[in-house]
Amino acid sequence: MVLAIGLAGRGSAGEGPSSLAAPTPTPIPARLAPFGDGYPAAGDPCRRLGESAATSSYLDDSAVLVGCPSVEAAAALGGRVVATVDGTTLVSIPSSASFPRSDSTGGDALVPGTDYNATTSVACGFDGGEPSGSCPAGVKRRWGEDGTTLVEITKPDGRKRALFFRGTTPYGADSAQADGSAGWSFAVSRRDDQSVIRFGPETYVIVDAFVVGG
Repeated sequence: MVLAIGLAGRGSAGEGPSSLAAPTPTPIPARLAPFGDGYPAAGDPCRRLGESAATSSYLDDSAVLVGCPSVEAAAALGGRVVATVDGTTLVSIPSSASFPRSDSTGGDALVPGTDYNATTSVACGFDGGEPSGSCPAGVKRRWGEDGTTLVEITKPDGRKRALFFRGTTPYGADSAQADGSAGWSFAVSRRDDQSVIRFGPETYVIVDAFVVGG
């Protein structure tokens, strides 16, 4: 793996966090683009939902969209019920609910069933313009020995893009010859409390609170 903007030699192309074994999640219609092993914990009946024709109207950069097989399971999550599609109850949950604070020992808690300190959906785009959709994202705070934080984005094709931060400042992305990204440029701009990252034709908007917690 070759990393853009000075993060050479860390990992290899396509490398990502390992997944924990989990029970088979309750089936959610494929047209709702379900992903993950259960929400909020692995094996739970609800699941995170990605972008599709059936969900695009309910996606929000500041919230997580979750599908539950029953009204009772949806009610247990809190949040706001936005629709029922094919018998699945869709719930919009503020993203802040997925940003665990540090525990009393000073370490960050993990989202159950993952090795991420937080998960959310982030605005993303892949045509060189402004973001037009949302992508699942997970963060590993203090991932590197130098204090680097890793934000991993799952793209619509299932491949992952890793972004690297010092504090709230993005400074690089993983790249590889295999997907043509080895020579891509890396640029960052700011919008209030967000970093807008442009890596080649890819654009990601990452909120500071997701990176550092709080």
